[in-house]
Amino acid sequence: MKKCYVLDTNVLLHDPNALLRFEDNDVILPMTVIEELDRFKKRPEEMGRNARQTSRMLDGLRRKGSLTEGIQLESGGRVRVTLCHRETLDNLPAELNGDGGDHAILAVALEVKQRCACPVVMVSKDTNMRIKADTLGLTAEDYETDKIDVDDLYTGMGEMLVSAEQMNVLFQSGGAPLADFPLVKEKIFPNQALTLIDINNPSHTALAILQADGQLTPLTKLPYSGISRIHARNREQRFALSLLLNDEIPLVTLVGKAGTGKTLLAIAAGLHKVTEEKRYTRLLISRPVVPMGKDIGYLPGDMAEKLTPWMQPLYDNFDLIFNTQDSTDKPEHWRRGHEELLEMGLLQIEALTYIRGRTIPKQFFVIDEAQNLTPHEVKTILTRAGEGTKIILTGDTAQIDNPYVDAASNGLTYVIERFRHEPLAGHITLYQGERSDLAARAANLL
Repeated sequence: MKKCYVLDTNVLLHDPNALLRFEDNDVILPMTVIEELDRFKKRPEEMGRNARQTSRMLDGLRRKGSLTEGIQLESGGRVRVTLCHRETLDNLPAELNGDGGDHAILAVALEVKQRCACPVVMVSKDTNMRIKADTLGLTAEDYETDKIDVDDLYTGMGEMLVSAEQMNVLFQSGGAPLADFPLVKEKIFPNQALTLIDINNPSHTALAILQADGQLTPLTKLPYSGISRIHARNREQRFALSLLLNDEIPLVTLVGKAGTGKTLLAIAAGLHKVTEEKRYTRLLISRPVVPMGKDIGYLPGDMAEKLTPWMQPLYDNFDLIFNTQDSTDKPEHWRRGHEELLEMGLLQIEALTYIRGRTIPKQFFVIDEAQNLTPHEVKTILTRAGEGTKIILTGDTAQIDNPYVDAASNGLTYVIERFRHEPLAGHITLYQGERSDLAARAANLL
């Protein structure tokens, strides 16, 4: 049955294309939403951009007809802007008295429900707004078009039963088509990491990866000296390094709890590719500037000095790789490894704030703490990739500091789910903490 969806402002600030996401149903915008979009449009961050984009879209629709009467969309639905009448606002319960924007939106939803014969649904990203709507007898829903079921999130790994003969043939020949393994019943995706298990001897296992061309190949052995002096300590880290070092996979996502080695592995692989193999011209590392807890306010100094507190976790990884944690016994002219790389132009560390409009060719691009990005921000980043660039997204969906996304709606989760079928992308979920026993125990217990 056709429905009428009344949208809260935060839905359009979250997704400016939300007007087009409701198929052949009607979308109703209270005038208060237009007023709130006008207040947000001057902001420089993503919400400001989304407000401006929504306003431009509505202005384009306005040229096709009257927004008050409703404008037909290609999907079959209609978009309509509705005023809030004073008598309806005055009839709200005493607790909702006043001219607040939320109250006006609720009043419009109540009016639409009284006039419309079809079901009316209030859509809001605000939990309390949905509670108020439900209390008033309105059907209320969250905007979940871009939400992912995190319980079934793709891990990038799987297990496969094989015979001992098949395992021997695979390692002797260096690869075999997946079709040669008839015991495989589950769907396997390109670049998925697999643990091969001997069907007659479960303790006999091997590691392999399904290549984008459908060939199952044994996991390549890493150098004895490690990658930038970093060695894989568990199976997931071996899988991750295999994807990071494969130049045929331009997009890699790494997810895991704190201390599983996501950022360290990405930086180590990037250094190896830039300084040893010279496959890329520069290692570019960035992370969103989102504070954990209460922000301390503006920071003094130039751009580099302002970024130092935000980028210190990255510098810690470089100190571990170069073994430069302790500089007390070094001469005054001594410089850390990452400082020399910065001076040579082989390393660049910056915030994501000014990435829009850039083109980034032939670089190993690591985005740390990607769980704090929205799907729109991740799209902006990935579309910056120029020819020959490899992008790595790392993050922990259990540690989100951005108040506008959660584990199911952040950009990192979004990319993992959307790219699981793509041969140019690979993903690994890291489970085992390797930072320290205390860090691993805290990640599991707290």
